[in-house]
Amino acid sequence: MNNWKEIDLFNYLVENVYPDLVKAKNQMSRWDCYSPSTSHRIELKCRQVHYKTLLLEKIKYDAMVQECEKHLDIPIYINSTPKGIYSFNLHLIFPIWELNSKNPATTYFNNREKIEKEVTYLHIDKAKQL
Repeated sequence: MNNWKEIDLFNYLVENVYPDLVKAKNQMSRWDCYSPSTSHRIELKCRQVHYKTLLLEKIKYDAMVQECEKHLDIPIYINSTPKGIYSFNLHLIFPIWELNSKNPATTYFNNREKIEKEVTYLHIDKAKQL
């Protein structure tokens, strides 16, 4: 799980958890993949460092929850770290939002400008470890 990219996490999930997992059609979507058999709409994140709390942006949370409400899906947030894979059912999370100005504008692109984002920190104790 060290140095995993989202495609590695996606492939792991297909092989071990969601055999019917399909990628989102739009690469810029607020969610990454979907399991028709479980109705799980999933956002993936790969962390290169292990943290006890994993960051989730409010804008992504809101978009996922809104999209899931339209289709009666379950919003799932899955993070990989060097110590494991953690799955959060966002219907069971009651986030406390805070402003954080230390965030890069994007994760994998060249824009490293820091911007303020509204975020929550999800403790891995609240996750299902996959």
